[in-house]
Amino acid sequence: MKNTLETRLGIFVALAVIAAVLILETVGGVDRFRRGYRYLGLFKNVQELKVGDRVKMAGVEVGRVQDITLTNDQVLVTIKVQASYRNAVKTDSTATVKFTSLFGQNYVGIEFGSPSAPPASEGTFLHTEEQPDVSAIMQKIDNVATGVQNLTKSFTGDKIDNLLGPFTDFMKANKDPLTTMIANFQAVSGQIAQGKGTVGRLIFEDTLYNSALAAVTNLEDTASQIKLTIADARLTISDARNIIGQANAGQGTIGKLLKDESLYNETTASMTSLKEILQKINQGQGSVGKLLNDQEMYRNAKLSLQKLDKATEGLEDQGPLSVLGIIVNNLF
Repeated sequence: MKNTLETRLGIFVALAVIAAVLILETVGGVDRFRRGYRYLGLFKNVQELKVGDRVKMAGVEVGRVQDITLTNDQVLVTIKVQASYRNAVKTDSTATVKFTSLFGQNYVGIEFGSPSAPPASEGTFLHTEEQPDVSAIMQKIDNVATGVQNLTKSFTGDKIDNLLGPFTDFMKANKDPLTTMIANFQAVSGQIAQGKGTVGRLIFEDTLYNSALAAVTNLEDTASQIKLTIADARLTISDARNIIGQANAGQGTIGKLLKDESLYNETTASMTSLKEILQKINQGQGSVGKLLNDQEMYRNAKLSLQKLDKATEGLEDQGPLSVLGIIVNNLF
């Protein structure tokens, strides 16, 4: 290749074009020439967000920040999402300004909306959420570190001696009782480890475990029976409700007795007829009334019974025909 002015000029132009493309890609200028959809969001604080910063969904870059302006004591952020991700942004999606590191590298994160929500149209104001300010977090951490530093400086040698002095004196004054108590603890723990005593048996023997397991099993069986009883009671109550409902609806024998007026009228008529019959009987009307109230018929019936009694006195000595003749004569 000849080292001519045209060659050097061509290399310079090529490098300039490459540098321009890299710069545009870094600041997001290339996205201005791509087809996409713009969405808006209002924030109280965008935390050093800049035009050209990335827009991500679930960690995937889907667009860039196109504009940042102040309006009505809030920050209006315009983002541009690539056309291929348009359907991923829903009407109930939420936008949040997040940071990737403590050096102020921010981006706009968009959360997925509900699957049933429709895609957001261009120019839609998305729901927004505020993230804690990094500077405020660092200030709180600095305050905590300062407090810890001041606390450690306050513990000088004299102050530590003043704090631990009473405790040391107590330990020295009660050395023998504390030694005895520790020895007793060791003896008790040794017996427990060997399975001796009540606590040792509770820990190492299976009797308590088996008893507890049996008790739990019995409780489970009892609970099952109670559940069955409750279920039966519910079924009984349900059946009773059905019967009452049928009765209220006039269905069945009881329902007809309660709701059918024709049956009530027939019963009333029957009772009225029975009452009239009883009145006639009491008045001596009809055959039954005469039998009960006519004294002459009563005397005739009594006389006939007396004759029949006399006629049967000689039955043992008479033949069948003679007996029949005597009965007829006595009766007539």
